[in-house]
Amino acid sequence: MGIAAKSLSQLALTARGGRDPQITGLAVDSRQVRDGFLFAALPGTRVHGGEFIQYALRMGAAAVLTDSAGAALAETELAASGVALVVVEDPRQALACTAALWFGAQPEVMAAVTGTNGKTSVATFLRQIWSGLGRQAINLGTTGVEGAWSAPLQHTTPEPITLHRVLAEAVAHGITHAAMEASSHGLEQRRLDGVQLKAAAFTNFTQDHLDYHESFEAYFAAKAGLFRRVLSPDGTAVINLEDPRGAEMRAIAVARGQAVLSVGREAGDLRLLAQRFDATGQDLRFAWAGQSHQARLDLIGGFQAENVLVAAGLAIACGAEPEAVFRTLSELTTVRGRMQLVATRDNGAAVFVDYAHTPDAVATALKALRPHVMGRLVAIVGAGGDRDRAKRPLMGRAASEHADLVFVTDDNPRSEVPASIRAAVMEGAPEAVEVGDRAEAILRGVDALEPGDALLIAGKGHETGQTVGDDVLPFNDAEQASVAVAALDGRTV
Repeated sequence: MGIAAKSLSQLALTARGGRDPQITGLAVDSRQVRDGFLFAALPGTRVHGGEFIQYALRMGAAAVLTDSAGAALAETELAASGVALVVVEDPRQALACTAALWFGAQPEVMAAVTGTNGKTSVATFLRQIWSGLGRQAINLGTTGVEGAWSAPLQHTTPEPITLHRVLAEAVAHGITHAAMEASSHGLEQRRLDGVQLKAAAFTNFTQDHLDYHESFEAYFAAKAGLFRRVLSPDGTAVINLEDPRGAEMRAIAVARGQAVLSVGREAGDLRLLAQRFDATGQDLRFAWAGQSHQARLDLIGGFQAENVLVAAGLAIACGAEPEAVFRTLSELTTVRGRMQLVATRDNGAAVFVDYAHTPDAVATALKALRPHVMGRLVAIVGAGGDRDRAKRPLMGRAASEHADLVFVTDDNPRSEVPASIRAAVMEGAPEAVEVGDRAEAILRGVDALEPGDALLIAGKGHETGQTVGDDVLPFNDAEQASVAVAALDGRTV
């Protein structure tokens, strides 16, 4: 999309020596720099972007945004080039705000949700609620951009230049409402800091991403940044009080002066009173403003009720009329790869795919599936390579404690030896059946199903590839399940 050049001062940046060149574009990759661009040299986990300033200058950069460490790495080249140098304490946050000013447009109503689990479901349900109310809405996150306009995304929370380009393109396509997933990585790296939110939500907090965050508390602090820093004091925080850390997150929001809309079972503005489960979904009874309501959800899993109420809370916080919001709930559909029914055997046994890739998510998914199932629960689990190693045996334990039969298989081994990852998972599930090949594991899991049983294939959800080494091989759990059912029941796919 064509954007007119803007001066550094129009982007709220001040260069050393007062230089104020016209900027023609933004880049964080020196290879993408063109004449007149602002190059953001950001600190990284392995290398500082300052190492690439010299290359950005050769490509025609008119200005460089970095911190003092980045500037020191290219001190000689910067002095010789005479380009505008902007040195700030937090260049990631500065870039986020700069990108917002550069692209200059985002949907009128923006909401974000953070939490270890449930982000995609809440964001998708919120988009579906808005759509049911006649709004032009999208959700952005793990599954890309979905809704009234769609586009692919490489990250759950994209880096600021990509994020604000997408938001501006959404506005150009008539989008007025957008729901975002706020990952801990994205919050830690200040990717959302230029987004104007009306409301933000917290779902839950359990172990994940300790390969990136130095501690459990650092991981929580990253998520808390959504309320401490990104959501303005006049915004509304929607907090799930059912999570043990919910009260702490509510206190953070209150300290910022934000209004709080709480969700819970024992207490809350939106209070879940009762659930009744059957083979295809659940009936809810909940309260709002002293009045009881009922809704039918064609969604599997008791935890989905909390996700739905958090999404409803966000819609209300963003200005929708509560009664109108509640009328849309019966129309909500399963999020792709989230407790998704993908196949049914001739004997009635069901196969579900879920993105559960943390110990808590696996346990939650299996416990939530149990009331819908008359027979046994069969689970297929694994763990990703080059990620949090501590959670691997916990993944196996979560599956073995809540399923009647467990198969341990490969997830995305990446650069690690798959057998070593499986061995770690098996430590927590010594009675499990180890099947390295994921397709074979799915076939054996489906083959084990008797009438009334259900199979949960956990870990990859919506993903359409399996990362082995440097290769991403085509692989789709839902498709593999359908193929396995067809083969065993003598059908054609």
